[in-house]
Amino acid sequence: MTPARVIAPRLPLIALLLVMGLSACAQTASEPPKIETPKGDPSLAGMYAPIQDGKETIPGVDVSKMDPENVRQVVDYKTGYPPGTIVVDPYARFLYLVMENGKAMRYGVGVARAGMEFKGEADIARKAQWPGWVPTQNMIKRDPERYGPLAAGLEGGIRNPLGARALYLYQGGKDTLYRIHGTNEPWTIGKSVSSGCIRLLNHDIIDLNRRVPKGSKVVVLGPEESGKGEV
Repeated sequence: MTPARVIAPRLPLIALLLVMGLSACAQTASEPPKIETPKGDPSLAGMYAPIQDGKETIPGVDVSKMDPENVRQVVDYKTGYPPGTIVVDPYARFLYLVMENGKAMRYGVGVARAGMEFKGEADIARKAQWPGWVPTQNMIKRDPERYGPLAAGLEGGIRNPLGARALYLYQGGKDTLYRIHGTNEPWTIGKSVSSGCIRLLNHDIIDLNRRVPKGSKVVVLGPEESGKGEV
């Protein structure tokens, strides 16, 4: 997929970043992540090994420090949604990609209050590689010391809070400001973090991005539906 900055290279930086990533998603790293060699189960080492993705190097993830439930894996999953549907359970902190024969690919996610504000169905209207990000005015007002210096936006890259890929959810042709995206903070997976939408390990969002085309349906579960489906 062609990044937005290639489509419109003559836009001013702030306008370009607004096109690329305006949302309530946040969490920035002041320093680039440390490159680590994955440890633990050798069969998972390749899955979470360092990746050279364009000009960016994604660090390996030390699987031995992860909750095994948060490792990308195929699980038994009973649902009426057709294969190719993404089901997000923000309360259980899992994302499921529905597959054939009662299976789903399950990814561990991190979620925050912004990730709890939307439920129901939406479509992936846009996909972005190393997207840019701009804090909303509400975020700047709420925490000017943290977000004020970033008011002009942050270009895509390993330090960007949206990570390696972002899936943008629209409902009725309108941007919900809800994102499924990567993260440069792998320790937040499976946890309720300070801010953000739905975040996956950069390795996992790249995998998910490859599997789902633009236009795919996303279903975000409410608390009353949480924990159902997986058997």
